[in-house]
Amino acid sequence: MAPDPKPYRVYRGGRTKGKVPAPARPGRVPRNGAGGASTDYRGPGATPGRRRLRRGRVIGLVLLGLLVLLIVWAVASWISFSSGVADANKRLDPNAKLALTHQGGLLTSHPTTVLVMGTDNARIGGREGDRHSDSILLLRTDPKHHRLYYLSIPRDLVVPIPGAGTQKINAAFQVGGPALAIRTIRNFTSLPINHVVVVNFADFKDLIDALGGIEVNVPKPIRSNHFDCPYSTQARCDKWPGWRFEKGNQHMSGQRALIYSRIRENLLDPAETDFTRGARQQAVLDATASKFTSFGTLVRMPFSGSSFVKPLTTDLTAGQLLQLGWTKFRANDSSSVHCRLGGDFGGGGTGSPSEDNPEAIAMFLGRSAPQPPTGQFEPGCVIGHPLR
Repeated sequence: MAPDPKPYRVYRGGRTKGKVPAPARPGRVPRNGAGGASTDYRGPGATPGRRRLRRGRVIGLVLLGLLVLLIVWAVASWISFSSGVADANKRLDPNAKLALTHQGGLLTSHPTTVLVMGTDNARIGGREGDRHSDSILLLRTDPKHHRLYYLSIPRDLVVPIPGAGTQKINAAFQVGGPALAIRTIRNFTSLPINHVVVVNFADFKDLIDALGGIEVNVPKPIRSNHFDCPYSTQARCDKWPGWRFEKGNQHMSGQRALIYSRIRENLLDPAETDFTRGARQQAVLDATASKFTSFGTLVRMPFSGSSFVKPLTTDLTAGQLLQLGWTKFRANDSSSVHCRLGGDFGGGGTGSPSEDNPEAIAMFLGRSAPQPPTGQFEPGCVIGHPLR
């Protein structure tokens, strides 16, 4: 008589808990090829190899899919962005390129100076034909120290304009376009200008709206005069109190940012000057550049890349703009240096440049420590925020 099966398994190391194997059916060969129970048991906590293989394949397919999506996104972004930049390059006068100082090497590793000019030919009565450079700004990059330098040039400075006599510096753009403006600013500052960007403020609000708005820190409350009234009737405009901006960080749409940068008169602070207006424009341009290099903007690049550069006219290629954006992204805003030139702009002033302008230019070049302006119309530099 055959003995009954034991309620446990017998191993050399002793007993182990587990299901009691049922007796093998007559004529059936166990999986181990011999009589008795199967030996497929791998011990407590073991994971079947087939399950591990299936999980590895799923992870591999997911990673492959993400890689394909990344490649498609990158190609679509480049096509959209480079198409818009190509149009911006075509809008630049070829003579302007000849006036620039050639620079070799990558913008991510070599310092470069970019002339940024804003034109105020808005679609408003009496301003459509205005081609004066309403905002003049030099941007110098210092990739080695991850720092940016800004130099604001007052548009009312009276300087020699080649072939046009002595006039306000912003008239150079009106007379001879960006080419003459580059030559005038280079002669006046003795600074090499490697690249130029012309921002059309008439389309600037569309760029800011395409970016989803910008964040601007307003240093003091503002109530403007009645310029650019938003109402269609004169009666409503007469009752309208003007544009208002509260103090502090504000999210601005394209229209609000454009109005903020155009305000010439703050009724709450009559001491403000065109220098203050230049500081507002510098803050708007800086906030736009920061938003342009943000992660959210990069995600939407395949769909809006061409519209992002619609207001621009520039010699910078798509690759150079991306390098400039990367330099801006890596720069520390708290250590950026904001400078301005000065001049005789008081009551009855002549607009002649300040004798201390060369010192401000030396600060802009990083050759001397930044020093704040000593007076309302004097040149100087501050660290971390635009001059106010």
